[in-house]
Amino acid sequence: MTVADMTENSSTPAAVASRKAALWIVAVFILGAALGGVSGYVFGHRVSAAPPQLSDEAKRHQKIAQLTEALNLTPAQQSQLDVIFRETSAQFQALHKESDAQIDVARQKARDRVRAVLTPEQLPKFEEYLRKLDAERKNHPQPPH
Repeated sequence: MTVADMTENSSTPAAVASRKAALWIVAVFILGAALGGVSGYVFGHRVSAAPPQLSDEAKRHQKIAQLTEALNLTPAQQSQLDVIFRETSAQFQALHKESDAQIDVARQKARDRVRAVLTPEQLPKFEEYLRKLDAERKNHPQPPH
């Protein structure tokens, strides 16, 4: 095969289409790599920039420190606020538990009403659905408000 034959063959529509396809594959690969790199950077930056989660006690001390600075609290006032915040937190937790119990009762009533509508053939599928739903809820609990 001569150089002239190779030049003629490389100009055929099939050769042109093949080159275009190869260029598209390379372009898509490069764009995918670039997008993946940018996404990784953004995700990594957001995770590392996220503030650490503080314990309830640390949050309470932080709030008292802020109020001490803003209001020039005395040590006695700081102690009193600590007691107030601690008791209020306990009350909130009790209300949250009570609310959770009420939600569970309402959820069970709704499930019983759904069971009453379903056929005997549908009930096992519904129970399996509920089992998965409850497992998901247990594995990913909602944060307290």
